[in-house]
Amino acid sequence: MLFASGGFKVKLYDIEQEQITNALENIRKEMKLLEQSGSLKGSLSVEEQLSLISGCSNIEEAVEGALHIQECVPENLQLKKKIFAQLDRIIDDTVVLASSTSCLMPSKLFAGLAHMRQCLVAHPVNPPYHIPLVELVPHLETAPATVDRTHALMRKIGQCPVRVLKEVDGFVLNRLQYPIISEAWRLVEEGVVSPCDLDLVMSEGLGMRYAFIGPLETMHLNAEGMLNYCDRYSEGMKCVLKTFGPIPEFSGATVEKVNQAMCMKVPDDAEHLAARRQWRDKCLMRLAALKRQMQPQ
Repeated sequence: MLFASGGFKVKLYDIEQEQITNALENIRKEMKLLEQSGSLKGSLSVEEQLSLISGCSNIEEAVEGALHIQECVPENLQLKKKIFAQLDRIIDDTVVLASSTSCLMPSKLFAGLAHMRQCLVAHPVNPPYHIPLVELVPHLETAPATVDRTHALMRKIGQCPVRVLKEVDGFVLNRLQYPIISEAWRLVEEGVVSPCDLDLVMSEGLGMRYAFIGPLETMHLNAEGMLNYCDRYSEGMKCVLKTFGPIPEFSGATVEKVNQAMCMKVPDDAEHLAARRQWRDKCLMRLAALKRQMQPQ
């Protein structure tokens, strides 16, 4: 949907025809809803965008003439390596091979490929249509032109690409997200706060400002600049950080407690989860509209 919104012809490939059929139907429904709410991206109409998207169950046919291939198979290293090995045998020297992996290291994903210079991770954030960030993660043999081309393409389709300058486990987004999850879990596990109140701390507190500015600018603005902030607060921060516990197991009594609280809020059957995701996406659409109005000068 994002690539079509930028005017690009898109082919969806899967080994199961049913997956392709369902995807095309879901895309049509989703685009109609986006049009009705005034949130459809790009300058083309729904029908024009839909005409750019087709399905294909033959991998050679799917990638013929492609300038960018975005792999989106499950987060399994061997499966992804198998797909890239297939692609490596049939592509030319011009196409970019990008993985949507959220954690797997590009040097492991692309090891041994003939077209390694054309490979990188382009990690989107769920749901990508409403959250524009894309992490671009090269490996040591990725050509700079591959990163530049992918950066330009992501900008063209309305995403916000960031360059991760060297590969690291979890890249950047998850290296920020996982410590938050870990400490959230410990605070619930140790009886400091309930699961629902924990989420309120983020949605009604930190998340409010992080929707517009990051943690470093937050520090800068919360004092007379960064140097003053570190002068004032560094000792207190270090004292608190020293009290953080070990990595949680994410199992046992705590997972039962958290699950019970979450299911009271949103039952975990397909219908309730889908409705809540739809609500989330509507919130993100409205937030995105506000952010466009509030772009810094």
